[in-house]
Amino acid sequence: MAPVVRRTWAPRGQTPVLPQRTRSHRKVSAIAALTLAPRRRRVGLYFTLYPDASITTVEVIRFLRHLRRQLQRPLVVIWDRLGAHHSRAVRRFLARVHHLHLEELPAYAPELNPVELLWSHLKSNALANYAPAEVRELHTATHRALHRLRRRYPLLRALLAGPPLSLFA
Repeated sequence: MAPVVRRTWAPRGQTPVLPQRTRSHRKVSAIAALTLAPRRRRVGLYFTLYPDASITTVEVIRFLRHLRRQLQRPLVVIWDRLGAHHSRAVRRFLARVHHLHLEELPAYAPELNPVELLWSHLKSNALANYAPAEVRELHTATHRALHRLRRRYPLLRALLAGPPLSLFA
C-alpha cells in the first residue's frame, strides 16, 4: 500500500512527509471496462474492486456477466493477455454467451490498453501521495475516485482515443 509519490507543495523549509506502513502487501485489485456506444458514441466506465484479493477466472466471468446485463447489447471486448482471460472456464463461458466478440491485444502492450491508461491516471492523480493505513481506506478512496471519473466524459473519451487503435474510426 505504498503511495505513488508525486511532487507536492509545502511551506518553505518543511519537507512533506508521507507516513506509511512498511512491508505491507495488502492491496485492492480492480477489474474495469471502458465502453463506447457505437451509435451515440457515448463513453462509460464499469468497474469492480476486490480488497485483499487477486483477479481470477471467477472474477473475470462475474464481471463479463455483469457487463452483459448492464449493456444488453452485442459486445466487442478488447483485452490484454492476463492468465485469467485464457482459462478453460472463461473459454467455456465465452462459448455459451452469444453476441460477445473478443479481440486480444499483443502479448505485452500496456500502451495499447485504455484501461491501463485509466489505472495510470488514477494512481498519478487522484491517489497520488495517498498513503492509507488500512486496506479499507484504500478501497474507499479508489471507489470514490472511480465514481468521479465516471462523469468525466472528455477524459474517458481521451483514454479511449489515446492508444493507436481504431475505436473512433
